[in-house]
Amino acid sequence: MSVSHFPPRAPSRDPSRDPLALAPEDCGRGHACQFCPQEETCRLEKGHHEKRLIESRLAQIGQIIMVMANKGGVGKSTVSANLAAGLAARGYRVGVADADIHGPNQSRFFGFVGQRVRLGGNGLTPRTFEAEGVAHPLRVGSLAFMMERDDTPIVWRDAYKHDFMHHLIGSFDWGPLDFLVIDMPPGTGNELITLADLLEGHDVAALLATTPQEVALMDSLKAVRFCQERQLPLLGVVENMAGVTCPHCGGEFHLFPRAHLAEALVEVDSLAQIPLSPALASGSDSGQPIVLAAPDGPEARAFAPVVEACVAHARQGFAEAAAHSLQALAGEAGDELEAALASVPPEQRDALRHELQAQFAGLLGDAPRPPDPDDVTR
Repeated sequence: MSVSHFPPRAPSRDPSRDPLALAPEDCGRGHACQFCPQEETCRLEKGHHEKRLIESRLAQIGQIIMVMANKGGVGKSTVSANLAAGLAARGYRVGVADADIHGPNQSRFFGFVGQRVRLGGNGLTPRTFEAEGVAHPLRVGSLAFMMERDDTPIVWRDAYKHDFMHHLIGSFDWGPLDFLVIDMPPGTGNELITLADLLEGHDVAALLATTPQEVALMDSLKAVRFCQERQLPLLGVVENMAGVTCPHCGGEFHLFPRAHLAEALVEVDSLAQIPLSPALASGSDSGQPIVLAAPDGPEARAFAPVVEACVAHARQGFAEAAAHSLQALAGEAGDELEAALASVPPEQRDALRHELQAQFAGLLGDAPRPPDPDDVTR
């Protein structure tokens, strides 16, 4: 329960006549206070509601992947959309949160240009993207769905950006998700700091998108340092526009020299090299991610290691959490066992202790292993 700065009102006081009386009860609405028609007259504690709303959303989300790029124009939106599509093709429940306030492009990447979202009892309803081979429709949330025109510039100070980051996580009705992919804006400014604070303590990891161009690498290192300082797991680097296939001879060549990239990012794993491809660009413009439109093509094969890295990280986190829970269970059971044995005669105590410990060890050995998400029916 949140603590109010005002003293609690006396039971005999009429709350309708006390303008400073705040109540921490939940209103039951699934959206932030700014969307509520009763905001001006509501007497409930807004900070408490906003916090509970975000916690309830995050409680239903498994792994969060933040796709970062300190440099603009390196293709993080492309990486975000195709990563999300690749995870969905593997059978996972996936959401895409578009945190790029000044360039919200995920509406275009999934064919939702010009569409809007509605405010319901459970919050803002994300747009759902369906495709052949995708068992669970992708859920997409973006500021683009709230704008009157797609070419309207967003001119906001940091306070508004801070609020929208909370809306993105808390006001959109994401529902149960295995993965939430967040398309981050460029830079290490207010949006990134707000989300890093908001998601602290949850299963969050980062991917870094960059191009081999040296000026992009220089900025990418700043994002690496941010992850290190915040102790945010960095899964690796996705090298976008890494090469070109000649349409005439089929030969491959690189537009930028790669040697300095390998040297600069020696402390970070390179997960994939995404080619500079007309098919990849046209798929993004038409609203059909290339990993779904051409699952056997070179672009989809290039994205496969990125998808696998995210899946492997999520599985590892699940296994570690399961092991921790089993250890805690074993410790609690041991304490209870010793307390129960205190009433047993000393001559029988050791034999009974060994027998019960063997039975408990057998139960732990038969305990289900961390499930393979590919085999789980969601």
